[in-house]
Amino acid sequence: MKHRIVVLGAGYAGTYMAGNLARRLSPAHTEITVVNAAPDFVQRLRLHQLAAGEEITAPKLADVFAGTGIRLRLARVTAVHPERQIVAVAGADGRDGELGYDTLLYALGSHGADHGVPGVAEHVFDIASRPSALRLRERLDSLGRRGGGQVLVVGDGLTGIETATEIAESRPGLSVTLIARAELGAPLSAGARSHLRRACDRLGITVLEHTRVEAVEATRALCADGTAVSSDATVWAAGFAVSPIAAAGGLEVTGNGRIVVDRTMRSVSHPNVYAAGDSAYAIGDNGRLLPMSCATAGFTGMQAAAAIVGRLTDRRIATTKLQYLGNHISLGRRDGILQMVDGEGQATRSVGGRTAARVKAGILKASLWTTSHPTFGLPNRRHHLVAASTAAAERSLA
Repeated sequence: MKHRIVVLGAGYAGTYMAGNLARRLSPAHTEITVVNAAPDFVQRLRLHQLAAGEEITAPKLADVFAGTGIRLRLARVTAVHPERQIVAVAGADGRDGELGYDTLLYALGSHGADHGVPGVAEHVFDIASRPSALRLRERLDSLGRRGGGQVLVVGDGLTGIETATEIAESRPGLSVTLIARAELGAPLSAGARSHLRRACDRLGITVLEHTRVEAVEATRALCADGTAVSSDATVWAAGFAVSPIAAAGGLEVTGNGRIVVDRTMRSVSHPNVYAAGDSAYAIGDNGRLLPMSCATAGFTGMQAAAAIVGRLTDRRIATTKLQYLGNHISLGRRDGILQMVDGEGQATRSVGGRTAARVKAGILKASLWTTSHPTFGLPNRRHHLVAASTAAAERSLA
């Protein structure tokens, strides 16, 4: 029987890992299934542009995996049972079901975190998914039709900065306010912070620093200092959280639900489970936690795929780099910041302006191409599994 590999999630990490394994493992001995709730590949790095009004490509996953041998299951993951090696799903057709696996790759990513702030669930918009970004877009369109309005972006991380600047540039008829809990762009270098502040001034963005939102209402946000900020559309960009599915299934996780993995992205509690991307609590080569990012998805995905191939084929496990080199931040379509970091994760030199914007555009283009061609360079000869996989052999005797 074939060794069953199930990949949960078809984002940047999951799509890459599935394609990588299809490139390197013999289809005679392996069966790869990708489970994803939506039928499209979502360019999460560009959802702020989608919300602001730009048309962003969403390739069909059926087309992405066509001809690769990878099976696609359109379903929402509802539970993981690692002791039974089963994944429970709710199908897009309304039918529930279960998928058995021999090796599981967990790459379900993250979603917006409300941090328990009252009113967030009821009144805010976010750009953590394509449907939510489109919902915000509809709201911005409505404000534009009525002649303007107040847009409030809560959170000055990369998502908040990119969202505020994109909306301000694309929709000049709207008034945009950005709320920062500390100094604007605090983790950036002094030069990058200055460039960011000039960009906000140029785009007419009002910045409220050292401000914490304690509650959100339909038409305003209430701050810890007692002030209220009026808003016709509040965009919540105050961080991300992961699904509770891994924790509920008994996998060892951190307090915020990320799966604890070793250097090869293997779960420390369940050796036939691997995690990558935002779902993984992975320590980088500098000894620090890798942040939730597209770059982290790439590095952890490469390491997980290398480990699975090595263990299943009895080859040396290649050690891929686990590093965080810096941030690429768009400030509208014609401006940006490239912020480099040192080995300790501290901001060093930065590049701003059109050069940074062009580099960011190139990164986005490359990310889409690689995920849309997951088995590019497919070798003529792929590795065979040792003894056609011990796990599969055991199942055949059961």
